[in-house]
Amino acid sequence: MAKVESKILKGKAKPRGNYPHVKRAGDFLIVSGTSARRADNTIAGADVDRLGTTRLDIRAQTRAVLENVQYILRSAGAGLQDVVEVTTFLVNMNDFAGYNEVYGEYFNRDGPARTTVAVHQLPHPHLLIEIRAVAYKPAN
Repeated sequence: MAKVESKILKGKAKPRGNYPHVKRAGDFLIVSGTSARRADNTIAGADVDRLGTTRLDIRAQTRAVLENVQYILRSAGAGLQDVVEVTTFLVNMNDFAGYNEVYGEYFNRDGPARTTVAVHQLPHPHLLIEIRAVAYKPAN
């Protein structure tokens, strides 16, 4: 029978519910929806100036999300090269070009299957993107 195990990582943003950062099910690793939220609950790519003006950067958030996914996978002995499927949630499809540009820095056409959908909102108003990933990495 295939082994199933969950992992919550120290030094990363704490899940905002009862779910792990990553779950291994046999030879598959499923990374829960991951954002640009840092361990201290600040958000990469979200800056508020002294007057309260908020600037959100899809490129910075996409890069932070993919770096978080990569870190989570490494904790389970895998990497982005093992990702077979990605589901991306964007709050605004007008951000697709910036997201797609940064995504292309991490994956090429031989990369994972991908679905990108627009959602009404994410768990914080400064979050523009969330990514869920599935990797195939045979257990040792």
